[in-house]
Amino acid sequence: MTREELVYQILSKQSYLCTGLDTEIGKLPGHLPKNGDAMVEFNRQIINATLPSSVAYKINTAFYEQYGAEGWDWMAQTLDYLPKSVFRIADAKRGDIGNTSTMYARAFFETLNFDAVTVAPYMGEDSLRPFLEFKNKWIICLALTSNPGHADFQVLEYEGQKLYERVIETVCKWGNPDNLMFVVGATRAEHVAAIRRQIPEHFLLVPGVGAQGGSLTDISRAGLNADAGLLINSSRGILYASSGEDYAEAAAGEAHKLQQEMATHLAQLKH
Repeated sequence: MTREELVYQILSKQSYLCTGLDTEIGKLPGHLPKNGDAMVEFNRQIINATLPSSVAYKINTAFYEQYGAEGWDWMAQTLDYLPKSVFRIADAKRGDIGNTSTMYARAFFETLNFDAVTVAPYMGEDSLRPFLEFKNKWIICLALTSNPGHADFQVLEYEGQKLYERVIETVCKWGNPDNLMFVVGATRAEHVAAIRRQIPEHFLLVPGVGAQGGSLTDISRAGLNADAGLLINSSRGILYASSGEDYAEAAAGEAHKLQQEMATHLAQLKH
């Protein structure tokens, strides 16, 4: 998916919502069997319910990989159900030596045909370069995450910069705003504002709104740019809005509420 296509979806739906399909079999509604077929059907109903409000979907591969070959099949079935009009993210956090990264890139961009994959930059340019060679595909690089352990490394000073600032500065030399996004946690809006000043054009994938305490309003005010430039991810708050037979309707309601708030923020942008 190109940047222009993504922006078109955002403006058409008046939304920059990314729904996370981090589905756990043990958390399926009580009336559903606890197996992979039910997991896939649950995902399909969530997609149907949230599609009017969502421009992107993020599949956290760990929730499927844990089941081995069957889990990969359930993930592929879920991915295949997503329409090509939405931005489809593999949250896989890959990054390895160049030839291994080439295989990861082929797995997610050719075999599975995701639009984007999350990557870890620790091993440097040659570990990310293979992903950037694919046309109309994106990497979403970890920059400043929302987990407590981010303080162990990401905010440490390095030659006058915080490490995450140096990561952003360096990785931007390898890609561009048409194929490169960054993961920025929502728990500190002031960090989002500083990162937006550093990279005014790039998209940011922002987890942590809702269940982790981030404010959609604060993040939107800090991070929106002329093309929106944000994908706000919500997983648990949508997936598990209800544990009853009305789970899809409840998910639709939660996604719609987020979309309506996003529309008010987008209305303030000039196009």
